[in-house]
Order: sequence, then C-alpha cells, then structure tokens
Amino acid sequence: MVIKFILILLFLPSLAYSAASESICYGTTNNGKLEGGVELPKSGKNFQSYSSIGNLMGRTFVHSKVLSVILKSYSKLESSCPEKFFMYGETGWREGGRFKPHKTHQNGLSVDFMVSVLKSDKSVYLPTSPLNKFGYSIEFNNHGEFEEYKIDFEAIAAHLVELHKEAKEQGIDIWRVIFAPELQPFLLKTRNGKYLKENLEFLKKRSWVRHDEHYHVDFKVECQKM
Repeated sequence: MVIKFILILLFLPSLAYSAASESICYGTTNNGKLEGGVELPKSGKNFQSYSSIGNLMGRTFVHSKVLSVILKSYSKLESSCPEKFFMYGETGWREGGRFKPHKTHQNGLSVDFMVSVLKSDKSVYLPTSPLNKFGYSIEFNNHGEFEEYKIDFEAIAAHLVELHKEAKEQGIDIWRVIFAPELQPFLLKTRNGKYLKENLEFLKKRSWVRHDEHYHVDFKVECQKM
C-alpha cells in the first residue's frame, strides 16, 4: 500500500502537466516536429476516424489547439447539421516529423478530412478499408460522384465554416485548404460559398495528389524555430 502511494505521488506531477500543458509545434508543416501531440478520439456522435488501424498505428495526432478546434466544430455541427456525418483522415505522429507518404503533416497542424458523402440522398460515411487504401484511393469524377456516392458539398462547406470560426475564436487561424480545383466551384455554390470565398485560402493549382476524396486543412499556429 505504501509503495502504491509513493508511485502515485511520483507520477502525479507528470500526469497533471500532461493534462494541462499545451502542445508546442516547431518549424513548418513540411519541415517540422511536435511536442506534446494529442490523439483525436476514434469517434463521436457525428464523426469517426478513417481507420481504427490508423489510430492504432499512431497516425492521428495533432497539436492540442487543433484538437480543440476540431472537436468543438463537430459539436457545433451536431446542432447546425444534425443529419450530417463527418470523417477525419490522417494527421501525423505524436512527435511530428516525416509522415510518409505525405509531404506535410509534420508539426501537428495538418489534417486530412475525408469528404462527407450522400448515398440515396442520405448522409453516410465514406466507405474506407485496406482495399481502397482507407479511402485514399477512391476517385470521384469531376461532378463529385463515385459509384453510388456523391460528395456532400453542403456538409463540407458547413464544416469548413465551423473550423474557421472556431479557430479564430481560439486565437489561431486556417492557413490554407487543399481540395481538387475542379471541385472547388461546387463548394462555392453552397449556402456557405460566400463565406468560404471571403475567409479561406484555397490552393488554386492541383497538388501532387488530387485531393478529391479528402480536403487537407493547414492550421496556423505560432511555432518555435527548428
């Protein structure tokens, strides 16, 4: 009993520090690292991870501020879009650094969000499995269609708006959004299109991968030099 009490006293300060401390990001998204990364939960009322395997492998860690923004945004979407479902993809390692096959995702500020989709006009999760590289090998056409699934541009737009508003409220920002250029006009035609056009920076040219089955968001947080 005495030994157990001593062990609790020894570990209590570190546990308290871990719970209260904020992550520290270093460098940039494509040349950086992360201290005190936190893991996204596997699921919630209106969201889930792209892969339980990805979670087990430690591929879903982010900066603590980014985690807070993501979770609070999902919470707000429960009220504003109660019938919609959302899915996040890969984010990064607990300590950041090179994150193959991604060129960025190195300092806890890059997050992939798998596209929200409709099936028979109902919101469903994108079908992800090892057979389609956990959703990353799915190819939507230029109208946002794949087999019986259609990209839910209204849901994505609403999500981006909540992410931006929550980020600003927490004293950070969104640096850029990467989404297939040929699909961006559909986002701008949604009810939130005007807000997106005025407040978010979309990469206009095509990235090294298409970004049609997911949209990549880089958050803007003050980081330390490498």
